[in-house]
Amino acid sequence: MKYKNNFFESVLSLCLVAILLNGCKNKEDKSSINVQEKPNIIFILADDLGAHDLSYSGSKYYETPNIDAIANDGVQFTQGYAAAQVCSPSRASLMTGQYTARHGVTDWIGAATGKKWGDYYNTKVMPPEYAHAIPEESITIAEALKQNGYKTFFAGKWHIGDEPHSPENNGFDINIGGWEVGGPKGGYYAPWRNPKLDYKYEGENLTKRLALETADFISTNKDEPFFAFLSFYAVHGPIETTQEKWSKYRNKAEAQGIPESGFEMEARLPIRNVQDNPIYAGLVESMDDAVGVVLKRLKELGIDDNTIIVFTSDNGGVASGDAFSTTNFPLRGGKGYQWEGGIREPYLIKVPMLKNTPKSIDYPVSGIDFYPTLLDLVGAKKDPKQIIDGVSLVPLLKGKPLDTRPLFWHYPHYGNQGGDPVSIIRKEEYKLIHYWEDGHDELYNLSNDPGEKNNISKKEDVIAKSLRVELDTYLKNMNAKIPEVYADYDAAKAAKKQQERRTKMLQRLEKQRKNFLSKDFDPNNNWYDSSLNTKD
Repeated sequence: MKYKNNFFESVLSLCLVAILLNGCKNKEDKSSINVQEKPNIIFILADDLGAHDLSYSGSKYYETPNIDAIANDGVQFTQGYAAAQVCSPSRASLMTGQYTARHGVTDWIGAATGKKWGDYYNTKVMPPEYAHAIPEESITIAEALKQNGYKTFFAGKWHIGDEPHSPENNGFDINIGGWEVGGPKGGYYAPWRNPKLDYKYEGENLTKRLALETADFISTNKDEPFFAFLSFYAVHGPIETTQEKWSKYRNKAEAQGIPESGFEMEARLPIRNVQDNPIYAGLVESMDDAVGVVLKRLKELGIDDNTIIVFTSDNGGVASGDAFSTTNFPLRGGKGYQWEGGIREPYLIKVPMLKNTPKSIDYPVSGIDFYPTLLDLVGAKKDPKQIIDGVSLVPLLKGKPLDTRPLFWHYPHYGNQGGDPVSIIRKEEYKLIHYWEDGHDELYNLSNDPGEKNNISKKEDVIAKSLRVELDTYLKNMNAKIPEVYADYDAAKAAKKQQERRTKMLQRLEKQRKNFLSKDFDPNNNWYDSSLNTKD
């Protein structure tokens, strides 16, 4: 009997030990999972936001405390680039990790090409055809993450393919507001026109609504890894704001001193040279407010420490053409241009689970790098069928170096904003631009000439020739499409049009700028319907 009791006592003791060990193991495993579980990802993409349209990057006029918080808590890539100077190609590159010449979307979808372009615009060359959607065989970043167990969500501007090339058919489980168009049809205040997103009440703010939809998705899926892509229509035209925000920035411009002139001539069109547009400033702040909605929800749910946040833009700020909204000074040009103002972007990555990351990184990076970087950060496998031109930036985030590499751009089109058909290579501090109209090259040393004022192609002819060979080799390997000569080009007609831009257009823009800053400015009877919006 004693033996039997000892036996059961021994068994009981072993069971208790097992239970305790198992409990400890479970506790240990849970802790391990909390550290090693797949992080969430929020990718925030602004539309047409310039590199210097944010407080943290030097703007003394625009106010962006929420985006500044991402910059301050994360890593600022001071030489971050979009993959193109206009939206559709840049966005296709974000989705695929590929250069524009590879995926074939080289211009904004809807732009004219060939003789149709030449006959209407009377230019020296005719832009080539381009793909009107992400190639079907591509594995998008959403599809790659979905294959690795992520719930995927898209909200906002798509503009990289009409049906059947929608977000839903490119790896996103949910699509709120993403369709073929590139701007907010009907404006930023309801009633807007969007077949993928109806408004709830008149005067509703589209930018805030997209943020709220994203925040609600996060709440619903907080217990599983998610990839939320918040793609604002802001700050694309039409630029609109509330009367309250306009008044705030109108008064701020006056307090800072309003220059007599706000524009000068660039190569083809007038270009804005001062940040004092109160309507655009209000639109920028509304977008920043919306970013704050998402950041606040993350914190409320207690998952901010396990969520990677990316913030960037698809091309430079609109300094010329469109709404002539901002200036990218000290960078030259803006959206649609081949210079730094057209392709240099805010480029922020916040990775809370990585400790002691650098505050800022000067290594030149591109939109093509987000794809491999995010996969690397969450330990997701890359589909072997997908060619990726970008590189993982994780070594840089960990304070380690990366090898020097060239970056390429191929934009064989005319920008609506005044840019030229070009191909570009940047390697180390040098940037070479090849112009397809006449075949000439420009070379800039960005380390001492970020404003691209001094073309040193003749002075540094050895470097220029070497970079040109590398660029030509790249274009040949990519089988890149190039423009053709427009045989019916009328030089006299083009000169007359250019003269009108230097006089009538410049005068009209200055008059409009003064009107925006007038105390009596009233865009319509109800301020873009925004006065109806009591919930904004």
